[in-house]
Amino acid sequence: MGGGSLNVFSARHLLVASLALNASLLFRVYIGGFSPALDLLSLCSLSVSKGFEAAAPDADAAASPAAVSVLASSSKTAEHRLVDHGRIINLDHGDPTMYEKFWQGTGDRATIVIPGWQSTSYFSDPGNLCWFLEPELGRQIVRLHGIVGNAVTDGRHIVVGTGSTQLFLAVLYALCPQNVTDPVSVVSMAPFYSSYPTTTDCLRSGLYRWAGDAASFDGGDGPFVELVTSPNNPDGFLRDPVVNRSGGVLVHDFAYYWPQYTAMTSPPADHDITLFTVSKSTGHAGIRIGWALVKDADVARKMTKFIELNSIGVSKDSQLRAAKIMKVVSDAEEEGSNQGDAPPAAAHSLFEFGFENMEERWRLLREAVKQSGLFSLPDYPAQFCNFNRRSFGNQPAFAWLKCEGEIEDCEGFFREKKILTRSGVHFGDSPKYVRISMLDRDDNYLAFIKRLRSL
Repeated sequence: MGGGSLNVFSARHLLVASLALNASLLFRVYIGGFSPALDLLSLCSLSVSKGFEAAAPDADAAASPAAVSVLASSSKTAEHRLVDHGRIINLDHGDPTMYEKFWQGTGDRATIVIPGWQSTSYFSDPGNLCWFLEPELGRQIVRLHGIVGNAVTDGRHIVVGTGSTQLFLAVLYALCPQNVTDPVSVVSMAPFYSSYPTTTDCLRSGLYRWAGDAASFDGGDGPFVELVTSPNNPDGFLRDPVVNRSGGVLVHDFAYYWPQYTAMTSPPADHDITLFTVSKSTGHAGIRIGWALVKDADVARKMTKFIELNSIGVSKDSQLRAAKIMKVVSDAEEEGSNQGDAPPAAAHSLFEFGFENMEERWRLLREAVKQSGLFSLPDYPAQFCNFNRRSFGNQPAFAWLKCEGEIEDCEGFFREKKILTRSGVHFGDSPKYVRISMLDRDDNYLAFIKRLRSL
């Protein structure tokens, strides 16, 4: 009798628990869509991608390709099973959460432990020009560029910043004379990165001002700074300077110059000032680390002074974490290079994982755009990549999509479909264009593709 009561009691409680869990799942999906952070029940109910992990995998799973399987293996099945519920799909920001799945598969290899006594001093390397640069981060930056072959580091000073945005402001401070009567013009060819104008003018500095599209710039004989973003954000094309006169300084923003997005051609980039960030290279936007490769010591010294005045250096904890992440990436590439000419497996190589995912995401997007007949996308010429030994066209982190026909406000059109994008007007271009992030999680990206097919 006692045993029978216990069985009834357990069954009732199991039924209540099951109903509660399913109600919770439906509520979460309805409010904001599901996420990789959902529990195992959620992932069983809404299968998104083959091998998708609800939590960080264990050490055995870290070595398994299934733990970091790309979208290609199950995209059609996942898209078919995806439950949309008309939720808002936000692809306005370039939040690189696509990379979560790769780093979950690395287990503890990218984990660091920082003792409580560490980082009590402001100084990392007092003898270095950039005195707050952690030596290990400097070593790993040089190592990673050497492996990828995307930039010259010999004869360069490394200046670390809190993301490339702080470095951009540090560059403007370093390049603009303190005694000018008129602000130095800052230009970039349209479509340009949408944050350039707002970041340049946010403090209303008397040293510099945003002067718009470099292609139409006519600043007389005055000094100027031209920003060259390559591959370009938002349209993904490789860029060269366009202002054809003396008196200017070039700053190259190479946030996306990595082999998952574009071919690494030879020789490596050799510029006076080049900006990079971990946000789009490894996917770690949240640790806020960027770096500049600077040829001129005086410019590097002034950049360092700006960061000293602005934030008294850069977080040592973030630098150490970035160094560890880069070491894991470089170790895997060196191990893979010993296996022969074939690209290393996506389960171990960040760049191979990124390449395969970007390739598949662009394939799905081009199919959906062709099917709709409402939109168009840029075409990118194929180039041979010295890093992965492939010939391919750019597969950018953002899609620069144009609404064709009578659709004049492309952003508004997508907003009506509950898809958030960023209008071309923010990039100095037409409202018929929108920028769409290609780096979101699988579930969000597949929901976008499914909804795009239905238009």
